[in-house]
Amino acid sequence: MPSKAPFRSACRVKVCLGAALGVLTLTLASAASAQELNLYTYREPGLIKPLIDEFTKETGIKVNTLFAASGLEERLRAEGASSPADVLLTVDIGRLQQAKDYGVTQAVKSEALEKAIPAAYRDPEGHWFGVSLRGRVVYASKDRVKQDAITYEDLADPKWKGKICIRSGQHLYNVSLFAAAIAHMGEAKAEEWLKGLKANLAKKPSGGDRDVVKDIAAGVCDIGLGNTYYVALMLNGKDADQRKQAEAVKVILPTFQGGGTHVNISGVTLAKHAPNRENALKFMAFLTSDTGQRIHAHVNHEYPINPKISVDETIASFGDLKPDTLPIAEIAKLRKTASELVDKVGFDR
Repeated sequence: MPSKAPFRSACRVKVCLGAALGVLTLTLASAASAQELNLYTYREPGLIKPLIDEFTKETGIKVNTLFAASGLEERLRAEGASSPADVLLTVDIGRLQQAKDYGVTQAVKSEALEKAIPAAYRDPEGHWFGVSLRGRVVYASKDRVKQDAITYEDLADPKWKGKICIRSGQHLYNVSLFAAAIAHMGEAKAEEWLKGLKANLAKKPSGGDRDVVKDIAAGVCDIGLGNTYYVALMLNGKDADQRKQAEAVKVILPTFQGGGTHVNISGVTLAKHAPNRENALKFMAFLTSDTGQRIHAHVNHEYPINPKISVDETIASFGDLKPDTLPIAEIAKLRKTASELVDKVGFDR
């Protein structure tokens, strides 16, 4: 079990974490300090640095970050009461709910957070709070797809046979979308829909959302599913090839019949044994402040939780997002069923 001095020496921790979690970035800190905060995060360091810098500027609190591609919930559980973590900043309701289910979070009762974050985007018991939104949308070829509106249900229409690309159905982004489909359609109809979607695939599910864009640009498929921010990151990035690929696609904001566009969240939770609890609460409040919302949403090309904050220019160009009103917590309850359906219909085979 780790000692109360949280991040030990860089070499010892990097060896341990590198083998178990694929940790990419680690900054050392003491466990408890009046002017420090220990942040575990799945968000890439470059994408949260402006946010952290502004928080430190405003509060004087130094933020020590530990970044990993996966496994932070497991790490928190293994560390137990000796964990140095104050805050977990993550993406997707699946990871937030898993952290809660593992018992590594604590409930927060905050009028400020509850006022700033709509009920649909926070845990009813206060264990996690959304800080930004991303839509799971359709990428479409500008040249080969003329329509500018589509429903999720339409993706199972045989007219798309051999024309759809997608990453693994078991990826957490797709599992959440499929869970939302179950909530809207019921399990039996969602299963048939998933079979129809599979039948329309141009290739076996693979790669990531950027690869979907690449395949559409190359003519492998006409449409695909991906998160809104990937196209924005490609359009605004330094990679000329990715910019060209992204310029070949348009983003369509699909809706469920009788509903809206499926959205997921980036979110934050307070670690169960946070040694710097008050600093952690200040950081959580900062994330929902006008300044925090603006920086986090714009740097990451996501939609701010606070509707008063302007939307990133590239994201705004995709059209007016009408988020589905289904509470994120309800989607979380159906993720296990959705994952089982993916295997049942052989989606990834």
